Amino acid sequence: MSSSASPTPFKSSPQDEVNAQPAPGGAPEPAAAHDDHHEEAMPASRAARESSRDRLLAMARSWAISVTSVLVGLVLWHFATKNGLDFYIRFANVPPPLKVGQALWAHLSENTFYIHILVSMRRIAYAYGLATGLGVLLGLIMGRSKLSRDIVMPYLEILRPIPAVAWIPLAILMMPTEESSIVYITFLGALFPIVLNTIHGVEQTPEVLVRAARTLGASRLQVFWYVVIPAALPSIAAGLAIGMGVAWFSLLAGEIISGQYGIGYFTWNAYSLINYPDIVVGMFAIGGLGTLSTYAVRLLTRPFLAWQRKTR
Repeated sequence: MSSSASPTPFKSSPQDEVNAQPAPGGAPEPAAAHDDHHEEAMPASRAARESSRDRLLAMARSWAISVTSVLVGLVLWHFATKNGLDFYIRFANVPPPLKVGQALWAHLSENTFYIHILVSMRRIAYAYGLATGLGVLLGLIMGRSKLSRDIVMPYLEILRPIPAVAWIPLAILMMPTEESSIVYITFLGALFPIVLNTIHGVEQTPEVLVRAARTLGASRLQVFWYVVIPAALPSIAAGLAIGMGVAWFSLLAGEIISGQYGIGYFTWNAYSLINYPDIVVGMFAIGGLGTLSTYAVRLLTRPFLAWQRKTR
């Protein structure tokens, strides 16, 4: 008795299912997958725009507060001088802001005023350039060499507290010209902050980084160049900014005593002529030049500190 076998349904094995899947680079992904990628990219771009907008708002808020602070100060200055306020400070002898503004506007149209500014800037450039080169080099050596630190540090500690005004008589006697004496005084003022901050930066280099570099086979010169100097750069940049401010302070002391041109001479000459508005104009010019030059130093050192901003 014959019986016909019924056909059995075909069942695919797991290996067949794997082989049946499309190979990479074959059929394109479904449209839903592209939509998922697009939806993931949109929040990232939106977050970047919001972050940029937040930074702009924070910057605008900071500028608004600063400008408001300056305006409030001008209003208080005007009120004190107009009413002759005499509360320990005799504002009756202080020129009002309107007269100072008129004097400044008048000087802006005079070539002599710009000559004073350019002469002071030239002296700062010479003195500060010398102080930067010598100060950073000396600080790096003293920070890594105990022998050099023991030799040079006593001179720094003795000479550093001497104010710039006290150097003027000796500088005039030592230097061949008054110009060189002013540059020398300015150089000394900028030198000490740069040296001390550089030493501090070198001494604060993490010893674990030095040992790691030596373990990897770095020579002493390579450790110094690739580990010590980058680690000391933040302190060096701070010393350069402080040194610029002290350089202007020292420059003005030299120009007041022995200068014939310069913004310090302009300010002292205004006092001698009892021209009080010009005194304030000279003070504002000094403050503006010092602020701009310090900001320029920070801009120049900023690219060397990019790694520090990325690690925050």
